[in-house]
Amino acid sequence: MRYSKLLIPTVKEVPAEAEIPSHQLMIRAGLIRKVASGTYTYLPLGWRCILKIIAIVRAEMDAAGAQEISMPVVQPIELWQQTGRDVAYGETLGRFEDRHGRWNVLAPTAEEVVTALAASELSSYKQLPVNLYQINTKIRDEFRPRFGVLRSREFLMKDAYSFHATPGCLDAEYRRMYDAYCRIFERCGVPYVIVEAETGEMGGSGSHQFTVPCDSGEDVIVHTADGSYAANLEKAAVDPPADEAMRAAEAARANVPPAEEIHTPDAGTIEEVCGFLGTKPEEMIKTLVYLPSEQLAKYQACVTEMQDAGASDDTAGWVMAMFMEELHKTDDPTALYQRVEQWIFEKAPFLRQRRERATKASRAWAEAMLALRGKAIVGVVRGDHEVNEEKLRGVVPSHFELAQADMVKVVTPGGAGFAGPMGLADRVGQVVVDASVAAMVSGVTGANKTDYHVRNVVPGRDFPLEGDNVTVADVRNAVEGDTHDGAALAFRRGIEVGQVFKLGTKYSAKLGATVLDENGAETPCLMGCYGIGINRILASAIETGHDANGCILPAAIAPFEVEVVPLNSDKPDVIAAAEGIYDALRAGGADVLLDDRPVRPGVKFKDADLIGIPLRIVVGERGLRDGNVELKRRTDDKPALIAADQAVEKATEVLNEMRGGLHGAGGTPALHTGETPVPRH
Repeated sequence: MRYSKLLIPTVKEVPAEAEIPSHQLMIRAGLIRKVASGTYTYLPLGWRCILKIIAIVRAEMDAAGAQEISMPVVQPIELWQQTGRDVAYGETLGRFEDRHGRWNVLAPTAEEVVTALAASELSSYKQLPVNLYQINTKIRDEFRPRFGVLRSREFLMKDAYSFHATPGCLDAEYRRMYDAYCRIFERCGVPYVIVEAETGEMGGSGSHQFTVPCDSGEDVIVHTADGSYAANLEKAAVDPPADEAMRAAEAARANVPPAEEIHTPDAGTIEEVCGFLGTKPEEMIKTLVYLPSEQLAKYQACVTEMQDAGASDDTAGWVMAMFMEELHKTDDPTALYQRVEQWIFEKAPFLRQRRERATKASRAWAEAMLALRGKAIVGVVRGDHEVNEEKLRGVVPSHFELAQADMVKVVTPGGAGFAGPMGLADRVGQVVVDASVAAMVSGVTGANKTDYHVRNVVPGRDFPLEGDNVTVADVRNAVEGDTHDGAALAFRRGIEVGQVFKLGTKYSAKLGATVLDENGAETPCLMGCYGIGINRILASAIETGHDANGCILPAAIAPFEVEVVPLNSDKPDVIAAAEGIYDALRAGGADVLLDDRPVRPGVKFKDADLIGIPLRIVVGERGLRDGNVELKRRTDDKPALIAADQAVEKATEVLNEMRGGLHGAGGTPALHTGETPVPRH
């Protein structure tokens, strides 16, 4: 194609809103343009890159036996309600009400729809296995879109779903998809590692994540130096405290004096308390409150009912504060709402006229508050650690969310910043204590009383480490200094470009995707799920392939493989030579761009480097006098002179080498998980 006929609006300046190299360069190289926060238009060069990635993905999926379909982006919310993911996805799930009053979602993924399809079309184990995939637009209402196409509201994704009658069949397909993913990323020319991953909202029994290591990645890869273990941060398991450390802690606890309450006015954060008391974060015990999503939804409905009964937002806030105060005096919902009802009618006379409705609302609110508290989950970690919510869900399998500051008082009267684990086991649904806390001799924690903390708090003495609703487990993020199977853990950042899941029957059981097995018994299909972020592959390639001059794209996904640059647009012999090379390369199957613009050579060179085309052939008047042209790989420091009559042959040889090679060979050592092989890139 000819440069003069294409829309390639390159820009010199770095866009102010672009934070990372891929975002900056995709805009500067004329690959994308921003429409709104988190949404982008792909311009001709960018779309050519995307289409090449799609072609590679489609070829490998087809070769692996998957069948392509297309599913709607607009999906009825009822399907999501059947699986409970309308709640689990929260505000990230885009929703709208159509003109008929029906609620729909803008699909971030397609498990519900494809499982409903399987439920209607599959009836016998003889039809299995089946693997269906699509390459389609997805929508996620990200709270803060950033990093260009890496975290956007709208994106392209390849998602595949397989259905099986037996675990062995699922395992075989999982491995087939795993291997296909390796080939896809190899062909796209991006360096990658494979790590164990959490299944998150997808659910299921196992998962591996394909990650491109780079400094600007949002994911954290945790691995041992020898590569024997690798996982993303959400999955990374750490060794528990050694038996010797536990025995030493137990012995030392006998000498710890009784717990002592201390006034800590306005010191609610770890940093503030440490500054006030002169302690260290690792000497603190941090207590976080999580509330069940389902009960929170019921509570919010009660808030709405109270407002509908005539309470303003301010009055509803007063009522809530009163509830919080009275909540910790009784576990009897009748006594609770009667106390608050009396207070309401004393303090809010206008509600007397709506007494019946206000009474009903206050009773529902009281019940909702107690239900929230009774099903709350409390996570207890050291002050220098963070709760890993995916690990916490592994201990308490449910949908929950971190309590907002004003809701912490549902569990403890002290509120946010002053919560402690003492006495909570008798009030909440589950207390999960991290193993590192269980190994502490003593610590400082909140007193469950505003502006107060307690020192000399001993695990096992001042709060339980065992019981019907108390669990000690690994529920924190790995940190520097941790080990796995005795080996020190290291940390790197990366970009997730793909993930494979064993879903099991999570969706098929709920949506009725069952088949008759070989014994005639009805059984839910076992499912696998396999996703690839198409846009992320392009962004990752630029993140790992760029320099001060612009993109350095792999030949397989660059907008063009080679660019022919005539320097003297007014010289017929130069134009003729460039056109001849251009035509011959095209005839040989190369993807070629001819820069036929009547602009200065420096402009052409800068644009070629910025776009990142892998190979450049420069035809100039001076060189042609000696029978030469210049050949330069994007990564070469200087061009090489070659005979003009050998330009096509030499360029074809270099292109074939690029097409067959691995991007980044000899670079970062590959990571792998146990027996799972990971190619080196």
